[in-house]
Amino acid sequence: MKRLALAALASVAVIVAVAAPAVTVTAWGNTGHRLIGVAAMRALPDDLPAFLRTPGAVADVGELAREPDRWKGAGQPHDRERDTAHFVDLDDQGRVMNERGMTLAELPRLKSEYDAALTKAGMDVNDAGWLPYAMIDAWQNLERDFAYWRVLTAAEARETDLERQAWYRADRLRREALILRDIGVMGHYVGDGSQPHHTSIHYNGWGDHPNPEGFTNSRRTHAIFEGEFTSRVARLDAVEAAMPAPSDVAGFDPRARAAAYLGATLGTVVPFYRLEKAGGFAEADPRGAAFVTERLAAGAAELRDWTTAAWRASASSSIGWPAVKVAEVEAGTADPWLSMVGED
Repeated sequence: MKRLALAALASVAVIVAVAAPAVTVTAWGNTGHRLIGVAAMRALPDDLPAFLRTPGAVADVGELAREPDRWKGAGQPHDRERDTAHFVDLDDQGRVMNERGMTLAELPRLKSEYDAALTKAGMDVNDAGWLPYAMIDAWQNLERDFAYWRVLTAAEARETDLERQAWYRADRLRREALILRDIGVMGHYVGDGSQPHHTSIHYNGWGDHPNPEGFTNSRRTHAIFEGEFTSRVARLDAVEAAMPAPSDVAGFDPRARAAAYLGATLGTVVPFYRLEKAGGFAEADPRGAAFVTERLAAGAAELRDWTTAAWRASASSSIGWPAVKVAEVEAGTADPWLSMVGED
């Protein structure tokens, strides 16, 4: 059965089985995504723009990190395209779907090439998912945001024409709103990538696969873990305390970074099922709480680092048309007016 159909069944099962608000199998529920967004923003290094660290910005990203789940139900083709961006189903050897699929390290440059390769191998991207491309696309978009913000900020500070200065200021404020929105969207997909079920063919119970350890096949497994259980045990202070130190983002390659990150999450799938079998996700079991905290902290740390990498990469960008170099505008050696407003 298709992942999305199973998701619907799992949601119904949760409603019937537990006395908690209805949750959809998405990745983390509202609690998880909020915590990842807030923890990441609170951990941003000091060289990033100060507006990102205001309480309002932190809270906004926490809410906006839920946005891709709130898009659902818009209709087709929107839903089919975007619903399958939340996951990538990897087998136990780390290949997309099965032995005919590629590894994360072998992902083609373009999503269209990925789709074509899966089709040629007799698979369907709607079954496989395309989470790595959603993450990469969101990072590239954020890098553009930051590049424009750098130019607008520098130009606003130097401009002596009051009308132009006012335009730069207004456009900078528009860009700041876009930046928060785009960090939130990127944060959603990065957060999805820390949830074990969103990197595995074993996404809702172990499924119809060899099962020598006798892991559960309950279709409630995924939804209860990410929703009802997480909302009960997850705490911001614990997530922040568990976040690993910032990584070196010099020369950041989002494709390689996505492959490493999602591969690491895949490595938590079997430990999840072993813990589930041992009763670790019953009530407020501290073992399950520790697992949730570690996974949310991994997502928050990754979002912090992807955001930092986008900011630092933007310093060497060129933007607008005609293209203008960010570094030259910041140095005061280039006038970006036509590039920002447009020649026409």
